[in-house]
Order: sequence, then C-alpha cells, then structure tokens
Amino acid sequence: MDLIKKIAELNHYKSDLRGKDFLLTWEKSNDDLKVVLQVASILKEMRKENISPRIFDSGLAISNFRDKSTRTRFSFASAANLLGLAVQELDEEKSQISHGETVRETANMISFLSDFIGIRDDMFLGEGNKYMRQVGEALDEGFAQGVLPVRPGIVNLQCDMDHPTQSMADLLHLANEYGSLEALRGKKIVMSWAYSPSYGKPLSVPQGIIALMTRFGMNVELAYPEGYDLIPEIVEIARNNAAQSGGSFKVSHSMTDAMRDADIVYPKSWAPFHIMQQRTQLLMNGDKNGLKELEQVCLANNAKFKDWEYNEQVRKVTKNSDALYMHCLPADISGESCIQGEVSKETFERYRIKTYQEAGFKPYIIAAMMLTNRFQNPADILMKLIERNIPRVIK
Repeated sequence: MDLIKKIAELNHYKSDLRGKDFLLTWEKSNDDLKVVLQVASILKEMRKENISPRIFDSGLAISNFRDKSTRTRFSFASAANLLGLAVQELDEEKSQISHGETVRETANMISFLSDFIGIRDDMFLGEGNKYMRQVGEALDEGFAQGVLPVRPGIVNLQCDMDHPTQSMADLLHLANEYGSLEALRGKKIVMSWAYSPSYGKPLSVPQGIIALMTRFGMNVELAYPEGYDLIPEIVEIARNNAAQSGGSFKVSHSMTDAMRDADIVYPKSWAPFHIMQQRTQLLMNGDKNGLKELEQVCLANNAKFKDWEYNEQVRKVTKNSDALYMHCLPADISGESCIQGEVSKETFERYRIKTYQEAGFKPYIIAAMMLTNRFQNPADILMKLIERNIPRVIK
C-alpha cells in the first residue's frame, strides 16, 4: 500500500517539531520541512482513501486573524476539523482586547481547552512575528505554572516576515507537479513584482517563496522595479540558502528578462520595504491623514510600472512558452477584478485551475504542522490511524 510506504519513509528523517511553534520556515531544518510535506501528502491520500485522520476526540483550535483572509481562514478551519478539533475565531473587536486586555492574559484565557492557535498578523512591519512570539511566551508561562493542561502550538498564518503555510503549500504543489522534491533541483522559478491598483500588500509571500525555494536547489530569481525591495535580512537568507543547496539566487529589475526560460513564475504585487516601514509607523500612531497621503504617493509610484503585468507576451518568453503560473490568490486580474493588474485575464484563465489546485494543498500543510507539533513520532500515529481504518464517510 502506497500509504504505508510513505509513512515508513518518515522514519528516514531526523526532525524536531514536537512542541515547537511553526513561525518561520528558515527556523526549521530541511528534515523538519520534508516531514511536514510528507505528512501533508499522507493526510491528503488518507482523505482520498476515505480513512479518517481524526487524532482528537475534542478540543479547540483558535484562529486569530488580525487581517482579512479567505483561503487561509478556511484552510485553518478545514485542517483543525480534519484532525477532530472544533474551531473558534477570536474576534478582537468583540473581546476584552478592545478594552485593553493584555496579550499575556488573552493567550491564557483562550487556551484552557485549546490545542492550537493560528495567528495572522501581517499589517505591521516588525510587529507581526514579534506578537506571535509574545503569545508563545505567555503560553509557556501558563503551562509551566499549571494554568494550562497543555501548551497550545502556534501556527503562523502570515506575518510581516513569512507566510509559511502558503510557501509550504506552494512547495508541495510543485513537488506534485514535477514528481518529487528532488526533481525541483535546477528548475528556474521567478518571484516577480507585478502591478496592482492597490498598495500596502505584505512582503511575506515573496519573502517566504525566496527563502524556501532556495532550500531545495532551485534557481530563484527575484524581479522587481527599482525601489520595491524586500527586507534585506531575508534576501540574504535566500542568498545563503542557494549557496548551501547548490541552487542560485539572483535579483533583477526587468520582468520580461527575468521570465526568460523560466520553468515556474510567481507574479505578485507587494509594497516596498521602506513604504511598509512608514506605513507601520503611521498605523501605530493612528495618523489617518498621513496614511491617506502615503497611499496616494504609493499608488502614483505603482502606476509608473503598469507594464509589469504577466500576460501572453511575457508568457511566450518562458520555457516552452508554458511556465507553470503560481499565485497565492486572489490575483488582480486585468479586465476582471480590476481595470489593469498583475495578470491578464487570458493568461490567468489558462492556469486558473492550477492555482486552485495549488491552494488546495494548504489545509493539509496546516494539519501536518499541527500533527507534527503534537506527536514525537508522526509515523507511529499515522500507522495507528491506518490500522484503525475508520471511514471518514460511512458508505
């Protein structure tokens, strides 16, 4: 049975995920990442084979979205439910947080019977990942002092630095498209800025992509107009990863030139690093007029680069004129969701179903992060589920 073989392969890796929050991919070893990918693949196969993967009889998974979300919100809920947990959203406006309740107190109060907390906090540069760690410290204290029966694991559902559930889902999608992780070695992937009629989009998706894909021997090119830099420290992480994995990393400033002979393309808008710094300070100061002024400046600057659209003309310079198009969604589709945006309507439609399939890996990635956080030996747990063989749907 293919499932049993996949489960046995987990024992080849030396991972250290038990009891560890999943906050940044670059904090995890290659074996850690491979285990999460493999467990996600197994869980997906189990659902296909109608085998229940429920490892919990009860318990809560708390979602705290401090920014808007569709795919990740429902992926987190799906992942929790897949494993047997109920989901409760923390609405900060309807909680005592709006009256000044501290992070330390909130973290403990929502965690009495909770097993996981998923957090999205991507609006404030330099603050989102820090907030997640503050929640983690509060949970550590609550568990150590006997307030909490278990220490809930934290899953980063997107912060200011990384979007690990997205980049890991993207990597699993690529491994499935090309047959294996090893088959990705030497493939050229272009993470490119693309025009958007909006501003202030987080840096975490492009940063997550360049930091993760360089781990697996891929040739990664980061393309953007002058001035649309990412966080320098994360760009350096990508460069170092490429040197260690035998891949390559390059920064360029022409979408068409970067796309030439690319196997995979990821055209996606983001705000410049220095703009996000200014925006964060204005948001924290509550300066609404300053934010409006900054928005107008940014939109005017974005408008200088409307030609940074992924379209049929650009597609034709990619490898075999058919590079795999990827996007975290929703894409700004010219002539459909906006007048002019990241990708032409014709080109997006060509790869639309592929992007839906890409998004479909995220629930399993999140579930795998949860399962590996809770169990020291996920292979043993998965084998017990296979042997138990309880159908997910009674036929």
